[in-house]
Amino acid sequence: MPPASPNARQLASDNYAGICPEALAAMQEANSGHAPGYGDDPWTTEAADLLRGLFETDCDVYFVFNGTAANSLALASLTRSYHSVLCHETAHVETDECGAPEFFSNGTKVLTMAGPEGKVTPAGVRHLVEKRSDIHYPKPKVVSVTQATEQGSVYTPAELRAVGATARDLGLRVHMDGARFANAVAALGCHPADLSWRAGVDVLCFGGTKNGMALGEAVVFFDRSLSAEFAYRCKQAGQLASKMRFLAAPWVGMLRDGAWLRHAARANAQARRLHHLLAAIPGATPRRSPQANSVFVDLPPGVADAVRARGWRFYDFIAGAGSRLMTAWDTTDADLEAFATDLRAALGAAIR
Repeated sequence: MPPASPNARQLASDNYAGICPEALAAMQEANSGHAPGYGDDPWTTEAADLLRGLFETDCDVYFVFNGTAANSLALASLTRSYHSVLCHETAHVETDECGAPEFFSNGTKVLTMAGPEGKVTPAGVRHLVEKRSDIHYPKPKVVSVTQATEQGSVYTPAELRAVGATARDLGLRVHMDGARFANAVAALGCHPADLSWRAGVDVLCFGGTKNGMALGEAVVFFDRSLSAEFAYRCKQAGQLASKMRFLAAPWVGMLRDGAWLRHAARANAQARRLHHLLAAIPGATPRRSPQANSVFVDLPPGVADAVRARGWRFYDFIAGAGSRLMTAWDTTDADLEAFATDLRAALGAAIR
């Protein structure tokens, strides 16, 4: 596959996108003079307060570099080594964290379940908990849900409340991998609290990177009793930024005037546009209409590689659902038209 142009926009992942203007401007503002390190700066305080205001609750907030650390350290704070975490079989914490949740929890086991559209179900949770109760079985302690899921679907507030109620009934905590939480909120048009603590979520790993930041995730503990000594976990894991203001400042820029939600809504809208473009191309078979900012499409053998040969990058192995195309905060109509043009050409060559 030829290397992509360094300036070309891609559809492989929203991680490919650059820094959005609001996040970059806030970092530049923070880059004036000196400020205390390790989170004792005004930017970190303001970012945490803005998140408390956004969720309308007094939560504990920590900023870390990436999603793997956010999820793994959050799960470690909820478990002991003989516990287990229940999640969907395609969940990122199971398939794409290189064993980090198990590593940082000193051996907690991840148990998986099937479920439609990549979602955990109350029945699936109950089955994993009640299938065994003997001492030889890793004791279930946490349910982990992904919002939006690896298959591009979003949990509704009602679905989350059902999972949360089941978890409470069984004595479990609820963790949310919210790498694309912003896209889910934008898709559903509901209050962030309705997709988090009001639905029974104890800790949310709120993604900033995929929403337009350079890096950085917020670990939000709605049950503050669960965050005891979490700062020590961050330090031990190399996640305590000495110049913390540069992790926190982008959140200030994104949250002050709602840029986080605008960018997510734009990415979602571009995914819908891409879906419509693909549906009009003979030979391309897009799957269901996107709910967030991912589009899945089935292509004839060899066509995906032919499109990649034209300089495009995208994945075929995510959640076992054909080719996955991701839109981002900066995806333009011209990007989508260019991809559609190259796909038509590749399909035409395959037919000939």
